[in-house]
Amino acid sequence: MTSVILVVSAYIAAQMLADITSLKIVAFVGLSMDAGTLIYPITFTLRDMVHKVVGKKGARVIIVTAAAINLAMAGLFWIVSRLPYDVEAGPQPDWDAVLSPVWRIVLASIAAEVLAELTDTEVYHLWVTRVTRRYQWARVLFSNAISVPLDSLLFCWLAFGGVLPTDVVWSIFWANMLLKGAVTLLGLPLIYLVKSPETD
Repeated sequence: MTSVILVVSAYIAAQMLADITSLKIVAFVGLSMDAGTLIYPITFTLRDMVHKVVGKKGARVIIVTAAAINLAMAGLFWIVSRLPYDVEAGPQPDWDAVLSPVWRIVLASIAAEVLAELTDTEVYHLWVTRVTRRYQWARVLFSNAISVPLDSLLFCWLAFGGVLPTDVVWSIFWANMLLKGAVTLLGLPLIYLVKSPETD
């Protein structure tokens, strides 16, 4: 039960942090990258861990729940950014500049997360039920190899296509792919930290 609480909490927290930090474009190894990519890649392995401990249906529920929480968070930030400042406290323009949501990025992020993570769920389930329950690292690698490019492509073009120059959008895509691929490889051993209801 403790492992379920930990992986679900970590998954939702990482999703929220990624959505907040995606609003800033940073330079990464000579490429443009949304800063959410610094935390977001670990969500794919965390999702695989969630799948392992609660199953396919539970993973789907948690993916949709995380999306709803992120949408509610963006809505709350939007409401707060529209509220008037307390005159006695003085102006606080930095809050609005940083946390007032850019709806196109927020919605692109949530759409890409949901589609990619649900795809990850299906691919992970396919591996476990049709290929083998052995080699747990392989199920994570296989599911991430499909869902990571899908997520990066969807997010980059939905969020920035037609807004930023095409070469910048592709630069963001490749930076996403590089970092997400590296995090996937480094995170492979994490799947062994949790136990499934059946013995793996």
